[in-house]
Amino acid sequence: MFKYISSEVAHFKQQPHNFRILVLTNLVYALVLPVIDIFVAAYVMRNSNDPTKVVIYQLTIYTGIPLTFLLNGFLLKYINIRKLYSAGMMLSAVSMIVMMSLKSLDLVGIGIAGMIMGLSFGFYWANRDYLALAITNDSNRNYYYGLETFFYTLIAVAIPITIGWFIESRGSGEGVKNAYRIVTGVVFLITILASVVCFRSTFSNPAQKKYVYFNFHPLWKKLLVLASLKGLAQGFLVTAPAMLIMLLLGKEGALGTAQSIGAVLAAIIMYVLGRVTKPSDRIRIFAAGLILFTAGAAFNSALFNQTGVVLFILLLLIAKPLMDLAYFPIQFRVIDIVSKIEKRSEFAYILNHEAGLYVGRFLGAATFLILAYKVSTEIALRYAILIIAILQLGSILVAKVIIKEGNRIAPQDSAELPPVETETIEKVIQPQA
Repeated sequence: MFKYISSEVAHFKQQPHNFRILVLTNLVYALVLPVIDIFVAAYVMRNSNDPTKVVIYQLTIYTGIPLTFLLNGFLLKYINIRKLYSAGMMLSAVSMIVMMSLKSLDLVGIGIAGMIMGLSFGFYWANRDYLALAITNDSNRNYYYGLETFFYTLIAVAIPITIGWFIESRGSGEGVKNAYRIVTGVVFLITILASVVCFRSTFSNPAQKKYVYFNFHPLWKKLLVLASLKGLAQGFLVTAPAMLIMLLLGKEGALGTAQSIGAVLAAIIMYVLGRVTKPSDRIRIFAAGLILFTAGAAFNSALFNQTGVVLFILLLLIAKPLMDLAYFPIQFRVIDIVSKIEKRSEFAYILNHEAGLYVGRFLGAATFLILAYKVSTEIALRYAILIIAILQLGSILVAKVIIKEGNRIAPQDSAELPPVETETIEKVIQPQA
């Protein structure tokens, strides 16, 4: 075991400097992601007892993200990417501070906190996605995302259960609010540390080209369909565990414990898959994640009790990283191909991809809100997740088409298209009159 660990450490050290710094930056920031994803939603649920407010909060976040992607593209002309990346991480703590300072959780206050968190996620993910694309290639992206997911999942063991029981140990009323304030302060300190690590890199801004386009290569349009299907479930993947646990159990400690159970197994699975799988395995990994998510949603819908929630969360712990492990390399592979065919900046596709995600996120949130307001919040929590999961199974067919077409117009063993091959592809796709 010691020799194996030593060999894995040596393999990591062989990666480029910026590769290692990006992983370490995201590793530090991963310490606060469970707080942002889980316990902010739990805070809204505890203080409002209204699942629709949690979804509205999530929807305001998702509205702020694409707008910030657009702003980020403009600011990259004048500000170093490391500063924007760091600002995104630190704004997450600012959003939590705003949320904790609200005297009552009305829709205006929730909306303001959500938009600030949307700014945070927008700056963070826009720059993180570009950097991950810039410092990796198709041959090592499985390893990159497997490594990240391994650390994220291990962190998901300790952080949720620690914070959950810390909050619950403070009793109730003002004690719980003070516990949330302490957690927010720790989050702020960790975001500062993540920013310090980020500045040890030599990250450079993307080449300054036009970022906004409305017409794209057919392969990219198919990827946008896949992005919209992915977006359908994103809100539920983040907030559903908090809403279900707080509704059926009402305790942050139980929420933290449920999030931590099975995370070690998931971490090992993700790391091994990242190290040993090939690009050709992505569709099988993707399908496995989607099927597990649907199975978890089915358990929740059929039982809708504590057992159903635990089964849903356990399966979700494995399903979500499986889907991400396959999805991001597929997305970046398509960007590698079409950016060279259309001679556009990679960031243009990252920006446009966020628009595709938003369409799905909006439709997913709208599905929940319509069921909640027209029928009941219980029906929405019970069946909206299952409806979305079933619709998402269509992603398997879309992903197969994307991979097949990508392999047809680009070399399978390289993420780079040599200029001579780019010209050939362009002549095939756009024949001269």
